[in-house]
Amino acid sequence: MSLKGKTAVVTGSNSGIGLGVARELARAGADVVLNSFTDREEDHKLAEEIGVEFGVKARYIKADMSKGEECRALIEQAGACDILVNNAGIQHVAPIDEFPAEKYDAIIAINLNSAFHTTAAALPMMRKAGWGRVINIASAHGLTASPYKSAYVAAKHGIVGMTKVVALETAREPITANTICPGYVLTPLVEAQIPDTMEKYDMGRDEVIEKVMLERQPSKEFATVEQLGGTAVFLCSDAAAQITGTSISVDGGWTAL
Repeated sequence: MSLKGKTAVVTGSNSGIGLGVARELARAGADVVLNSFTDREEDHKLAEEIGVEFGVKARYIKADMSKGEECRALIEQAGACDILVNNAGIQHVAPIDEFPAEKYDAIIAINLNSAFHTTAAALPMMRKAGWGRVINIASAHGLTASPYKSAYVAAKHGIVGMTKVVALETAREPITANTICPGYVLTPLVEAQIPDTMEKYDMGRDEVIEKVMLERQPSKEFATVEQLGGTAVFLCSDAAAQITGTSISVDGGWTAL
């Protein structure tokens, strides 16, 4: 399919899942706006390289997703937003009674509240254009839970719920809202954790991946950023025009347990 003529804004997209999704949308012909909280030369260079590789317009816009006004300003600066991918997120692990309050607040702000602000700013643009796709990147933790991840699980469950609200509010319009719920995804950040985990458990690479990192992922295989990007492209297709308010799990069977 072709997304030529569409503009996609992907939050938290200068690395990992966000970058993978942005690349697949660009591969399908969409102009893309990359985003993170930094404003480095390499951020802008990354957008330039995507533009050249896929023959689309690509820009990088700095915006701190912990600040509502900057979330809304990102959409305004983009100038158009046919496809909104809310991906920005952070994580912290601790028991509830030891969980730093400031970390909890930051995770809720970046992982959940940012999607409220960007969606509120993007919907008028989508309505004016007569077409729109809101795609929220949640997690298997949007559908189930793990100990020590109170803020992350709360935020991701919240994203799933808010997506349903957006879907209901736009149900009579050519706009859809859906959630992608990945399990463990092989990103540079996860790849970097493997050596330390091998040392901690005194295991080889394959064993630590299967028995520790992918303990809850029945397929015992990581999802890839390309697979998540492909799922996002599908949700933008005509075939997905009646898919709205739902969650698509890309988790190797995690939530089937």
